[in-house]
Amino acid sequence: MLLHLKLRLELQLLGRCAQLVINRHASKGNVDKEVMEQMEKGYKKLAESKSKSLLKKHLTKEIFEKLKTKTTPSFNSTLLHCISSGMCNHDSGVGLYAPDPEAYKVFADLFDPVIEEYHKCFKKTDKQPATAFGKGADFENLDPDGHFIVSTRVRCGRAVKGYPFNPCLTEADYMELESKICGAVTSLTGEYKGKYMPLTGMDKCIQEQLIEDHYLFKEGDRFLASAGASRYWPTGRGIFLNSAKNFLVWCNEEDHIRIISMEKGGDLGKVYDRMVGGVEALGKQLQFNRDERLGFLTFCPTNLGTSIRASVHIKLPNLMCDPDEMKKLADKYRLQIRGTSGEHSEAKGGVHDISNQRRMGLTEYEIIKEMHDGIKGLIEAECKAKSA
Repeated sequence: MLLHLKLRLELQLLGRCAQLVINRHASKGNVDKEVMEQMEKGYKKLAESKSKSLLKKHLTKEIFEKLKTKTTPSFNSTLLHCISSGMCNHDSGVGLYAPDPEAYKVFADLFDPVIEEYHKCFKKTDKQPATAFGKGADFENLDPDGHFIVSTRVRCGRAVKGYPFNPCLTEADYMELESKICGAVTSLTGEYKGKYMPLTGMDKCIQEQLIEDHYLFKEGDRFLASAGASRYWPTGRGIFLNSAKNFLVWCNEEDHIRIISMEKGGDLGKVYDRMVGGVEALGKQLQFNRDERLGFLTFCPTNLGTSIRASVHIKLPNLMCDPDEMKKLADKYRLQIRGTSGEHSEAKGGVHDISNQRRMGLTEYEIIKEMHDGIKGLIEAECKAKSA
């Protein structure tokens, strides 16, 4: 109980920047004096820090001065909404979030160069291709004998049209979104049929078990908290899980919706097909926010475009003994290596989470192919390293 209360207090402090922005708005289109002072102070500390974040790199003094007085037309979001997480956490990799869909255009002078660098040369003149899922059956099982891949997961994020993102959602917005999403997921049939479980009122034992089994997200990410993503917790949050426990939907975690397909083993194509079926079914009931240039709009710019992240939990003991070589291979195949529990976590028992880095500039099918080819290449390199 004491640990839980301590965590709550820490998250409240981390989220203070974002909270001030929400609660201290002045008239429409203007930036409050206190918000401006907070922004100036935070920017100065960031500029003087040793941060290696993309935020620090691309938020030059010139860009800061140009954007600091701007607000988005519909939700009155400020630059501080976008940069509060990176200013509070100098160890951020990116440090930038969009408080609402309009922020990507209003603050484009900051978002565009960050997007271009993270997504490997997706320039401001580029356009996300039209959605093209293709068929997962085209991809063979990468590890039929189970020597390397522990499990496979494919997920995507979606934002419901007409709503801002976490920093600007009211408590009523959270509840309204949850009601709409709950209605959509509980109407699913066939292999997708399941149950929606709200976090509000959830039994602690059930919640802890769902987290331990890697089904449920949890509160406690300081990067999201300081971006304003933990407000009104746990109101409006929940999880839908199908009967087979291989398809789930997160409600109002980082994005409005996270659609996830997962199972043991390395059959990426099968897992991908299941996710696609769920996305298409939900898309018939909910209108998702998609920009003509950037693709599906999400809270974090790293998830734009297709928003697809395919990942495997994998053991590559010989490659992992040579981190430099492993990084070279990951860069070659455009893969991202994380700890067992994802970003900002450690590898447990030699199991790493490896996923596609690019979400933009390719179709959904092309991204899965790139991921498939990359994991295949890593397994081949692991076999060569073992026999050397």
